[in-house]
Amino acid sequence: MKINFLIFIGLFLTYSSVAQNEKQNYLSKNKFDLNKLKSFPQKGMKLIGFGAYHGSAKTEDAEILLFESILKNEPIKFYFPETDFSIAYYLNEYLKSGDEILLQDLIKNYGIRVPQERSIETFNKWVKLREINNNLPENKRVTVLGADIVVSYKYSFKHLLKLAEPGIGNWQKLDDLKRTVEIDTANFYPYKETYAKNLLKEFVSDFESNEALYAKFINDKKSFSHLIATLKSSFKRGDREENNYLNYVELSKIYKFENDLKFFRYGFSHLLKIKEDDNNGASFFTKLIEKGVYKKEDIISIMGYLTESEVLWKDIFEDGKYVESKNEGGFGIGDYEKEYFKGIDELKKQKVSDKTIFRLNKSESPYFVKNTSDLMEVILDPAPEKQIDYTQKSTAEFIDYAILISNSNANTSIYKLKK
Repeated sequence: MKINFLIFIGLFLTYSSVAQNEKQNYLSKNKFDLNKLKSFPQKGMKLIGFGAYHGSAKTEDAEILLFESILKNEPIKFYFPETDFSIAYYLNEYLKSGDEILLQDLIKNYGIRVPQERSIETFNKWVKLREINNNLPENKRVTVLGADIVVSYKYSFKHLLKLAEPGIGNWQKLDDLKRTVEIDTANFYPYKETYAKNLLKEFVSDFESNEALYAKFINDKKSFSHLIATLKSSFKRGDREENNYLNYVELSKIYKFENDLKFFRYGFSHLLKIKEDDNNGASFFTKLIEKGVYKKEDIISIMGYLTESEVLWKDIFEDGKYVESKNEGGFGIGDYEKEYFKGIDELKKQKVSDKTIFRLNKSESPYFVKNTSDLMEVILDPAPEKQIDYTQKSTAEFIDYAILISNSNANTSIYKLKK
């Protein structure tokens, strides 16, 4: 029995060594310095998604470099940040106007959903995106859209007023929204029964009861109708991935962007191309594939992995005022002795800069081999009681590229940015 066990261990170690050598050989031929990447290695995609653990400064730099490398091949017509329809609308307004007071407030509201990106680095990324956009021919400039569930009602109020501006003074419930925005003391958080939420419920009910009366005031009926639908969804708790999917499909009808290239910046769990576990729900990208909106090869999913880095963990407030921020360099970066991505060491051995991008989806890639959970499976100490079964799955079925981001500082809170 002891001999058989030793033989098993020997065979296992031999197999592991061979597999590691195959990965190292493959990665060495399919790695690029993102800082110097002239153009993205693939063309002809319809969606590109980039995600990483939130809160690290160089992730924003990596996104800009990635964005620029894709633009060398083809225009990106639509950009989807991890936010809702109305905040996205006003991010477009920023791209046009350059109003940095507006941008600062948008980042604070966007950060209700993603607090670790409520940061100066995210602010600076948008300044850079505006610069890039302004240097493009007008017919190739990007439009920002939001498919996510409502983040904050503040910009929903403003958006409704914009879309139905001719009704101000003639539409009582619209005037109520206007007064609330002007006073600007309301709690606009959408997942509590606040005054602002109840006001919106009354507005939606009134509109639906008197739609024929108010129709003459609405200057963009398709956008107004979609905004009303997203607000109704926010009045009840629903599945976020399903809402992302449904909102995206509706936006596709409005903007007719089926054949245009779209870029998504979301947390990486939303961008996986197959289910991690058949017992769990599908990610946003998986839904797009499973429901036949896109073929799997039309979507490119890119994940960022941190090493020797820190993340902004949380902002601390007292009596509603910002006091300080806490950073984390262990848990939360995916490369810590008690919490790390399986297989991240293979990337670290091959890195060529602080931002190295690896293509994982070539036909000969060892990352297509079944029972390969590298860069998907998180190893925890202590191990969780329930673990995902990856035996019939492979890394390259989930994602197409990995970016190793090294030596990154944590994001700096937007509340440290002076107006």
